[in-house]
Amino acid sequence: MSLPIDPAALTAADIGEERATLEMDHEPAVEFVRECCLAAGFGVPVEFSPSALLNEKVDADRDPYHVLGACNPEMADRALDASDRQLGGLFPCNVIVWETEPGVQQVYHVSIMRIARLVGMAPDSEEWAGIVADTGELVEELFEQVEAGP
Repeated sequence: MSLPIDPAALTAADIGEERATLEMDHEPAVEFVRECCLAAGFGVPVEFSPSALLNEKVDADRDPYHVLGACNPEMADRALDASDRQLGGLFPCNVIVWETEPGVQQVYHVSIMRIARLVGMAPDSEEWAGIVADTGELVEELFEQVEAGP
């Protein structure tokens, strides 16, 4: 199967990739990132720990890994309308916190708005460009808060 785009040609900016490192234990880091999400204008309607599930179900022995399903209702509403409801297949906007070593956590996010455009789920329009820009500002604020630390 050939891919419609060359993943090696994509940059972090193309997919809205953001990263930050926190020097703290995992649970306090998850709580801190959750607070930063709320302060930046994202709710967190869903969250889960894939590592806890996999460790329980298949004895995976995974290090702590937590997904915060962030959502800004205004952005979600605009994105659903502009994408003929297709973007719901990518909801919510996930912010991930995983332990790289004890006391060190990686915070990670990619833009579903940018990715949806790359894979043809969203239009190439001024309206969509506005949604990408507006959500990008919220994510930028989130990561500024995360990088500033507790």
